[in-house]
Amino acid sequence: MKFKHKHSILIGFAILTLSACVTQKYNRPQVQNEGLYRDHNTTDTTTMADLPWKNLFSDTTLQSLIQKGINENLDLKQAIERIKISEANLQQSRAAFLPSLQGDLSVTDAKQSRSALNFPPGININLETQTYRAQLSTAWEADIWGKLSSAKRAAYATLLQSDAAKRAVQTQLIATIANSYYTLLALDKQLAITEQTIKIRTQDVETMKALKEGAVVNGAAVVQSEANLYAAQVTVPDLKRSIKEAENALSVILVQAPGSINRTTLDQQMPYTNLQTGVSAQLLQNRPDVIAAELGFRAAFENTNVAKTYFYPALTLTASGGLSTLQLRDFFSQSVFYNLVGGLTQPIFAKGQNKARLKTAEANQQIAFYAFQQTLLTGGQEVSNALYAYQTAAEKEETRAKQIASLTKAVDFTKELLRYSSATNYTDVLTSEQSLLAAQLNGINDKLQKLQSVVNLYRALGGGWK
Repeated sequence: MKFKHKHSILIGFAILTLSACVTQKYNRPQVQNEGLYRDHNTTDTTTMADLPWKNLFSDTTLQSLIQKGINENLDLKQAIERIKISEANLQQSRAAFLPSLQGDLSVTDAKQSRSALNFPPGININLETQTYRAQLSTAWEADIWGKLSSAKRAAYATLLQSDAAKRAVQTQLIATIANSYYTLLALDKQLAITEQTIKIRTQDVETMKALKEGAVVNGAAVVQSEANLYAAQVTVPDLKRSIKEAENALSVILVQAPGSINRTTLDQQMPYTNLQTGVSAQLLQNRPDVIAAELGFRAAFENTNVAKTYFYPALTLTASGGLSTLQLRDFFSQSVFYNLVGGLTQPIFAKGQNKARLKTAEANQQIAFYAFQQTLLTGGQEVSNALYAYQTAAEKEETRAKQIASLTKAVDFTKELLRYSSATNYTDVLTSEQSLLAAQLNGINDKLQKLQSVVNLYRALGGGWK
């Protein structure tokens, strides 16, 4: 018994050694993962990517919309179904280590041609026979070179990749819903400011008419004030259309018929300010698309291992056995048969299939490596862009407030001068009013940029799936 035990250990060790000679162990490839954030160097590993998304968004209405999107979004459901496909493939790769087993139950009726047999005259032989057969057959391939093991690891990597892809869909979904929501609030604010401007300019028209009657201004000022009013009014239909389109787009994401979206106001939104990025190397653990890209490379690496094993002999064992008889009454009597075959198949000439398979696998592995590297670099770019967008919006915010305050005073002053002095004309009022409206609308865009840059930074760092 001891000898057999030692013999089995030696055989197992020999098989592992042979397998290691053909297939290789996976190690993460060397990729650039340091210093990916331009002009932003830190050693602090605390990152907002670890923050649950509900803590990032204080607006409970937005939280409800995001939760509905996670529950109902069709892209996310498709990603979940792809995970199920990967799970099935993994189960199949695991089952490849087991022997196959098939059952066969058949009845065969055969009749020979007398003329074809060319029997001499006078010989009477039954030319029709019935064969009853029941058998089980099995086949098993020894994983000497690690082909089945590598295939299983490739399937497992693909499963993890599909799961990471699902998480990437979720992070993008959260960002898309939040950005669409903020865009909708910005459009609401722009419409409100435009409508308020229309009210003011309507009053300006009446004022200009009164001043004309008092001979303070001429008819040109009245016409200019009317044109200024129309310039504001003509933007309203486009703003309302944009609001409807934004609502429709968000409705599709939430898997509901196009319609109104429940929301708050832009003034109620407070951007998250603790923008901790961690170090760029953390993208390898936090960002789902980077994780998926590396797992894609790992699956391609294992597929290359599988392709290498086709150049080496395959050891297979096949067996079949059962019952076979010409008379149904003798089915369980002296009708047993079996066969057992062990085979070692060495490819000699396969029309270049094995070489083509290996070259294809190696090329796919290299493509997967480039995709992994590209995804990581893109992640660093998106983090940098989001940081710059936030910084730019913050810098503009204070200056924009001063601009709006100055333009508001300019409008008031020019109107007063127009009423009581001939030192100015309505062109000055017109210029001030148009500049004020443009500054107010740009101020809304500044806040929208700030809100969306936080969302984009959170997604770029890999937040939203933990």
